[in-house]
Amino acid sequence: MREKIEELLVELIRKAEINLPKDVFYALKKAYEKENSKLAKAQLKLMIENVKLAEELKIPICQDTGIINFFIKLGKEFKNSFNIKEIIFKAVRKATEEIPLRPSIVHPFTRINSNDNTGRFIPYIYLEQVEGDFMEVTVFPKGAGSENLSILKMFNPNDSLEDIKNFILEASAERIGKACPPGRIGIGIGGTADLAQLLSKKALLRPIGKRHEDFEIAKLENELINLINKLEVGPMGLGGKTSILDVGIEYASCHTASLPIGISFQCWVDRRASLKIYSNGKVEEE
Repeated sequence: MREKIEELLVELIRKAEINLPKDVFYALKKAYEKENSKLAKAQLKLMIENVKLAEELKIPICQDTGIINFFIKLGKEFKNSFNIKEIIFKAVRKATEEIPLRPSIVHPFTRINSNDNTGRFIPYIYLEQVEGDFMEVTVFPKGAGSENLSILKMFNPNDSLEDIKNFILEASAERIGKACPPGRIGIGIGGTADLAQLLSKKALLRPIGKRHEDFEIAKLENELINLINKLEVGPMGLGGKTSILDVGIEYASCHTASLPIGISFQCWVDRRASLKIYSNGKVEEE
């Protein structure tokens, strides 16, 4: 079982790095079809061709293969006798060599490269316990260009929704053009400072167009999509109708004296891949 999971994870990383999710690809095609600007249309056409070439040549979509994050849902009834962290680290090392991936992980002070995309706490593993007899793994590579634009603000609890929306719009106007748009924006509201940032990343794991189950949150997502696209930052920051493909929001309860807001930006190379492994060895890919 241990060896099987390791191989499955290597292939999952390969899929995430080479095959853009269908919802993202269709959103790029839709943006191309409705765009009027010749310059913006040219950028979107290149993105679509890039995706097709990556699949055809079986090479990563982007030269920045990113920090590989793992979001894991571990079922309470899932039977295992292995160290999932150890397997993930081995899979990342193997994937780096076999796919191959650009070695990008360095010591923060010495800048010495590990040459295998692993290091202290990296790849980062987000573990959540759920009901069920399975382990669900989502691989989420995140490039530095978009990651460097992340932002956190601790709001005063009596700040209004309009204050929050203005902050998001101002951050978007300042940063989207640097994030290789059109990508996505994930927003985490509430919790603690670190949880707000985590929630902003989790919001990016949803398929494009899937709205939050809370009606008011879903309404805010739609409103922000419209407002941000009206900025007309456009593909690659060169102007146009589509500055972002989607906005996702996740929230958590927070302290009565606190209101953190975290924002994560994602580039057009919006990579992710998931699978479920059951105790009996059955595997389901999404």
